[in-house]
Amino acid sequence: MQTKCTGMIFGNKRKNKGRYLKLSFKLILVVALLFSGRVLYAQDSLFRVIPEPVYAKSTGLKTFIHPETAIYYPESLTANAALLNEAIRSYTGYELPLRPQSDNTIAATISFGKSRTTVQQLILELDSVKVKEKSGYELTIQDNNIAIVGHDPAGVFYGIQSLIQLLSRSENNILSLPQGIIKDYPRFNYRGMHLDVGRHLYSVDFLKRFIDLLSLYKFNIFHWHLTEDQGWRIEIKKYPKLQSIAAWRSGTIIGHKKESPHTFDGKKYGGYYTQEQIKEVVAYAGSKYVNVLPEIEMPGHALASLTAYPELGCTGGPYQTAQFWGVFDDVFCAGNEQVYTFMEDVLDEVISLFPYAYIHIGGDECPKLKWEHCPKCQKRIKDEGLKDEHELQGYFMKRIERYLAGKNKKAIGWDEVLEGGISKSTTIMNWRGEQSGIAAAKAGYEVIMTPENLLYLDYYQSLNKNEPIAAGNYTPLSKVYAYEPVPDALSLEEAGYIKGIQAAVWTEYMSDEKHLEYMVFPRALAVSEIAWSERGRKNYPWFLKKLRQQEALLKNKKVNYFPYFDELTAESKNGVGQVGTLALKTTLPKALIRYTTDGSKPVASSKLYQQPILLNRSMVLNAQLFVGKNPTGRVFNQEFRYHLGSQKKITLLNPPAGKYAFPANLLLNGMEGHHRFNDGQWLGFSGKDLDAVVDLGKLISVSSIGINMLNYHWQRMWAPTRLRFLVSVDGTNFKEIYTGENFEKDGINKVQARFPAQQVRYVRVVGENVGTIPKGSYGEGEKAWLMADEIIIQ
Repeated sequence: MQTKCTGMIFGNKRKNKGRYLKLSFKLILVVALLFSGRVLYAQDSLFRVIPEPVYAKSTGLKTFIHPETAIYYPESLTANAALLNEAIRSYTGYELPLRPQSDNTIAATISFGKSRTTVQQLILELDSVKVKEKSGYELTIQDNNIAIVGHDPAGVFYGIQSLIQLLSRSENNILSLPQGIIKDYPRFNYRGMHLDVGRHLYSVDFLKRFIDLLSLYKFNIFHWHLTEDQGWRIEIKKYPKLQSIAAWRSGTIIGHKKESPHTFDGKKYGGYYTQEQIKEVVAYAGSKYVNVLPEIEMPGHALASLTAYPELGCTGGPYQTAQFWGVFDDVFCAGNEQVYTFMEDVLDEVISLFPYAYIHIGGDECPKLKWEHCPKCQKRIKDEGLKDEHELQGYFMKRIERYLAGKNKKAIGWDEVLEGGISKSTTIMNWRGEQSGIAAAKAGYEVIMTPENLLYLDYYQSLNKNEPIAAGNYTPLSKVYAYEPVPDALSLEEAGYIKGIQAAVWTEYMSDEKHLEYMVFPRALAVSEIAWSERGRKNYPWFLKKLRQQEALLKNKKVNYFPYFDELTAESKNGVGQVGTLALKTTLPKALIRYTTDGSKPVASSKLYQQPILLNRSMVLNAQLFVGKNPTGRVFNQEFRYHLGSQKKITLLNPPAGKYAFPANLLLNGMEGHHRFNDGQWLGFSGKDLDAVVDLGKLISVSSIGINMLNYHWQRMWAPTRLRFLVSVDGTNFKEIYTGENFEKDGINKVQARFPAQQVRYVRVVGENVGTIPKGSYGEGEKAWLMADEIIIQ
C-alpha cells in the first residue's frame, strides 16, 4: 500500500546548491573516514532512539546547540524548519535563527570553553540520490554542524524526530547531543494507531497532542473510529439527526460490563466533531506527516444511527443509543435500498473531509439474527442469488466498496469482510488473531496486522490488582514488543502482502484523556519499533534501556504513561510429587528483590530474594524492588494456599480449550485466579464438562473439598448446571458427597463442601457444562465456557 501524505509542503530542491554541495561532500568524507562504510547491527549505546534505526554509530563525543545556532533549509522544507524550531523552543524557551536557502550567512563561531564544541549550522536538505528509500533520512552530527538529509520531506521530518529524542539539557540552557551518524528508513509503509471516539469523546486539542506523540515515534496513520452503537461522532450535514440524536446517549454503564447487576449513571453523554474540526485535525495531522484514516462502521455497530433514523433498521425501531458495551442485534437493514442511499450520502461528505486514499468501512461483529427474520433482507438474498446472510453482508460490503472506487477511494475492512466475499482491492485489517491475517495474505489480499491478543491497548498491561479497570486479558509491554507481523507461515511472495501493522485503542473504560495515555504509553513505543525497525534490529533489553531514557522526554511532554514496565513478575512451577516454586524477576538493572511471607510490607532489611521460593506451606508473599535502600515500583502480592491436593496427580477427562488450555495441575497450584480471568490461572472448557480426578497418593482423612467457578454470561462464561464432588478409596468406586446447582453470582463463585472426615485417596470433581448458550443470552447458540480454578482439598 502506498500512503499519500496530505496537508504537507512539497517543493523542488533549491537551484543554487554550491555551498551545500561542498558541505555535503565534507560530511560524506567525514562519515567515510569515521565508519569506513561498514553496516553495523549492534545497538549504539549513545544513540537511544525509538524506533531503532537501520544504522547508528556514535563517536563518543558530544556537541552543543546554543541560541545562535542557525537552521538552514530550502523553501520546500520551511514547515519542517519551523517544527524543529518549535521543538528547540519547548526545551529551552528560545528559538533559533532561521536561514532559508537564499540566506548564505554563516553564524559566527561562538566559544563556550575548551571542552565544548558548538554547532554553528543545523542543516535540512533533500537528496533522493543520497537517501534512496522513501521516508528515509541521514542524520549526521559533527563538531560544528548537524545535517538532516531526507529522501523526501517526510524523511527530513523523521530525522528531526530522532534528533529531538537525542537532545538533553546542559547548564546555561544549552542543548547537548552525541556526535555520530544515523541512517534510517521504515520497514513498513503503514504504521498505524487506532482511536475509538464512539464510546468516549476527546477534545480536538487532545487529538492534536495524541498525533504529536504518534509522529514523534514515526507513526504515519491515525485511524479515527468515528461511529459506534454508543455514539455517532462526525457531522453529516445532510442528516442533522446524527448530530441531534445519534451523537448522544442517555447514560453510561458504571464499572465493568462483566460485573452485575448492571448499573448506569443516568447522565446524558455525547457530542460530535464538526466538519470544521475534522478539517482542522486532518490538516494538523498532515503537517506531522500523519494520514487520517476515517472509519464509518457498517453494517453492524449501528444502534446510534438507527436511533436517529429508525427506518434504516430491519424492524423500524424504536431504538436507543447504547449505554452498554457490547455487540447488538440491531444493524443496518441490508435489504433496504434507503440504507445504501444513506451510506453513499454519508461517504460523500466523509470523502470531502479526508484526503487520504483509504476509507475504513468496518464490517466486524455484525449479528445476522435480524436479517434472518427480515422480509426485505430475505428478498435481497433471493433476488441476488445469495447463499445465506453471510453472503448478504458480502453483497453489502462489495456494493460500498464499488461506490468508493467510483470516487477514487479504496476500502479497508475488518477481517469479517472476507466471510461473505470481498474484492482483492479491499485491504484487510485482521483483528481476530494472526491466522486471519495469514489466510488473507495467502489469498492475495493486502493486510494490516492488528491481532487483538497482541496489539489491543485496552487490555491490562499489568496483573497488579490496583490497575484501573480495562477491557480484559493481559498484554504487557514485553508481549507487544515480541510480536512479529510477518509470520513464518508465509512465503516470501505472500509476505509482501503484509503492508504494515496497527495498534487499537478501544475506549469503553477510558473516560478521560489521562487514563487513555496511561493505557497507550509506553506500549505505543513498542508498536512503533515493530512497525519501523527491521526484524533483526529488535532487542528487548536494549529497547528497555532506551525507554528508560525516553522517560525524561515523556515527562517533559507531561504524558501520563504507565511507569511500571520494570515491575516484578512471577513464574510458578509445579510438578507432580514435587514442591512447587515461585520465581520472581524484574528487568530493572541493579535492582534487588526483598520479600516477606507473612503479609507484611517489605523494607530494606527484609529477606533478599536469591532463588525461587518454595511453596511448601500457606503464605502471603509480598515482594518489593529496591535500588540501594530505596523501594521502587509497586508491591507484588501473591497468596499461596497449601492443602492436601497441592502438587498431587490430577487427570482430566476433557482437555481445556483455546486460550484457557493450561496444564491440569494448575488446578492444584495453591494460587487462586483473579476475577479478571487474565492471569493464566483459569482453565476453560468449551461446551464440555469439567471432570477431574485427583490422586492423593495414599489414604488421607478428608473433610472439605472446594473449587472456584467463574460466571460471566457477557463473556460466554456459564457456571455449571450441576457441580458434584465424589470420593473414592480405589479410584473405581466413587461416592458422591456433594451436589450443587445454583451458582448465580456474577464473578467468582467460591464453592466449599464440608462433611464428616473420612479416609480418601481419590477426589473427583464434575462440573456439568450448560453446553450451548440458551436463546436470548449473549452468544446464543455458541458453546458455553465453563471456567474452573483451584480445587482445594482439606
